Amino acid sequence: MTVKKLKWGILGCAGIAKRAVIPGLHLSELNEVAAIASRDGDKAEQTADEMKIPVAYSSYEALLEDDSIDVVYIPLPNHLHKEWAIRAAEAGKHILCEKPLALTAKEAEEMAEASAKAGVLLSEAFMYRFHPRYEMIKEVIAAGEIGEIRGIRSAFTFNSAADKGNVRFRKAWGGGSIYDVGCYPINAARLLLGKEPEAVTVQALFSPEHGDVDMMASGLLEFEGAVSLSFDCGMWAAFRNPLEVLGTDGIIEVPSAYVTGEPGSGNFFVSARGERREVDVPHVNAYTEQADHLARAIINGIPLQFDASDAIRNMKVIDACLLSAEERVRVKL
Repeated sequence: MTVKKLKWGILGCAGIAKRAVIPGLHLSELNEVAAIASRDGDKAEQTADEMKIPVAYSSYEALLEDDSIDVVYIPLPNHLHKEWAIRAAEAGKHILCEKPLALTAKEAEEMAEASAKAGVLLSEAFMYRFHPRYEMIKEVIAAGEIGEIRGIRSAFTFNSAADKGNVRFRKAWGGGSIYDVGCYPINAARLLLGKEPEAVTVQALFSPEHGDVDMMASGLLEFEGAVSLSFDCGMWAAFRNPLEVLGTDGIIEVPSAYVTGEPGSGNFFVSARGERREVDVPHVNAYTEQADHLARAIINGIPLQFDASDAIRNMKVIDACLLSAEERVRVKL
């Protein structure tokens, strides 16, 4: 039986779209990339040719006017998320918007309101959540294998400091490491604990060489029961993205918590009662899984696992982290 696929339009030719999201969509049985748009028509045409996309538009508006498009993916710089998500919603398109959803929780609320009013779904693109290992990790925790959770540690760093023209170094555009990669440990801790933090404290390295954005940040998120997330993130440090869940009786270690590639890269380790075992995780494309989850919600009229309200809550934590870093104070939520 032939499945009718949802048609996607891509707003912009960002690296994440070309490197990961579009290839993931090409693997999907529920979705297909029907069009791509750029303010540079030649760039749109070139990307369409490279990525085997049927239609290229020289403006975002033209893509939104295409009645055949069901879903829009927004990989634009952070300061443009709100405008184009709202415009996509008003055009009747469902939306997958890159993380972080917006610059502030207030912006995220406005995006959610516009989507609800238009009757479309709005999803934040944290692809890692759709990799099967996170449900498997939650199962290990729920089974009591590591006892009671005492804390979570995580990091996400890479070094792009030499690329002085990088959009991540523009403060007004939502640049900085907390927005770009710190959002992952924050989101993962909320996911695994199923709770919201009560307070945050963050110290950051703001670099005049890079538009005064936070090039490195270290933080503490306080949850009830004296459980905390300690994390660091950066765009001026060696690459790594581990996560560790510490329990009273054991530890879960995820060497590559947010990035997966080759088979086996999604595996994690459980150490408990004197034994350490590697948990084999099915090899999947998290970007395909993310798109298919959204597609099933649209086609079947079922709720998203992570709806816009979750993105708003995540943005409230990011707001607090940025305030703490700027003011050098502990911020209660």
